[in-house]
Amino acid sequence: MSLYPEDVKILNINNRTFYLIGTAHISKISANLVEEVIRNESPDCVCLELDKKRFDSLKNKKKWDNLNLKEVIKKKQLSTLLLNVALASYQKKLAKKLDIEPGNEFLTATIAAEDLDIPIELCDRDIRITLRRTWKSLSFIEKFKLLFFGDKNNNFESEVNENLLSELRKTDVISKMINDLGESLPSLKRVLIDERDHYLAEKIRQCAGNKVVAVVGAGHMLGIIDYLENHKKTNLKEIEKIPPISIGWKIFGWSLPILIIGSIIYIGLNRGMDEAGQNLIIWILANGIPSMVGAIIALAHPATILSAFISAPITSLTPVIGAGYVAAFVQINYSPPLVKNFNSVIEDFSNPKKWWSNKLLKVFLIFILTGLGSAFGTYFGAFKIFNNIFTKTI
Repeated sequence: MSLYPEDVKILNINNRTFYLIGTAHISKISANLVEEVIRNESPDCVCLELDKKRFDSLKNKKKWDNLNLKEVIKKKQLSTLLLNVALASYQKKLAKKLDIEPGNEFLTATIAAEDLDIPIELCDRDIRITLRRTWKSLSFIEKFKLLFFGDKNNNFESEVNENLLSELRKTDVISKMINDLGESLPSLKRVLIDERDHYLAEKIRQCAGNKVVAVVGAGHMLGIIDYLENHKKTNLKEIEKIPPISIGWKIFGWSLPILIIGSIIYIGLNRGMDEAGQNLIIWILANGIPSMVGAIIALAHPATILSAFISAPITSLTPVIGAGYVAAFVQINYSPPLVKNFNSVIEDFSNPKKWWSNKLLKVFLIFILTGLGSAFGTYFGAFKIFNNIFTKTI
């Protein structure tokens, strides 16, 4: 008979004992349970569902200070930063209702392990890899669902308490939640849950010592237990890679620009340069105006609005960079986010009005709206040019 509640699963595998503690990352009870198990068992190793970046962020309250936003944009990682903020914001809202910092159980585990001089292993995949793999795996519709997912959970948020979290830590309820998530966002579940189940389990197995305590989110418990008990193996290097763009998407990404440029050249050769010029103007206006309107709606800096209009017709002819990135880069040069904007971004994310007042969220808003405007303009402009060729040929 176990001394611990059902949140703790004890596995005996190959003469080694694994104490898996399934936690709700916003639960005080989870934090207390983690401390109890570590101090009672004095394991050879404590394994945490964290990577180094998140571990440092938990211990360092000024985690935004070292963020170089220009580098994020240059590396085209603004979308993954947005995803990170979206997920952190949702967890922060729930944690605030319980007056606890998200991930407090990891800090508690760290303090207990350090007091007992027990080695700590960080067993999760690099958060940047996870986010980039996640974002690349999502379709446009799935990205939209994710960014606005919080609105569908207001009832849950209003009722959250430790009694509910106790239910959520139970394996069967967590399994249902994960399955529900898989139905609406299958790609998100595969990368955030399934891949990390395997990654965490393999890292836990690699930890030194015969007695290991692993602190993980309850949603990972079933996957980790199945992996360890059935002696499964995973090539960690394979799921640490950022998936390259497929040949099919590369062909698709370049095919439309080639068709547009080819169509304008065709019109110029067969109907004269005047008509080719008219179609070029159609392309410029069809792309520039919607992208510019997106920047105006976001209340962007005038230079950003101008850059959106100028860049959209050009960036639409190359899949290398989008108008959203150009506009975002110009915005942070003319209206850089302040320290207070970084510090409050997770709290402000769920308040629509704050997207216009928080300068960091405004960069995200500009990135999204100018990108959407340019995408709309690309297909509208292409339709108009192709239609001109077709109707006049007939």
